[in-house]
Amino acid sequence: MPWWSWILIWVALVSLSLLFFVLMGIRLFRQFMATVKELGEAGDKLTRLPVPAAVPGGTTDPAPDPDSAWLAPGLAAFASPHQVRHDYHASKEARREARRQRRVRRKAERGQPQSLRDIEFR
Repeated sequence: MPWWSWILIWVALVSLSLLFFVLMGIRLFRQFMATVKELGEAGDKLTRLPVPAAVPGGTTDPAPDPDSAWLAPGLAAFASPHQVRHDYHASKEARREARRQRRVRRKAERGQPQSLRDIEFR
């Protein structure tokens, strides 16, 4: 093999590696720009405050009491842990009670005997 073939091989290897690094750099730059764009959109969403929930009287409550007010789904991150825990346990108990009522109603419709636990005979 002549001496100039080694030069061609090394030139090809170096140029292919440079091409690879350039393409990987372009790909990394595009992913970085997509991430920055998504972070900007997320920041815009977080800066917009949701409209307060309407009170049954037709007006909006400008400053709800944080201890008794139900929080909108996106505001749980800004609530106190005690309030979020209370809301979680209250909704969990409401779901449990709804299931119990459906079970009692279903058994009554089918004529099946009721569980003492379900009819609150404790």
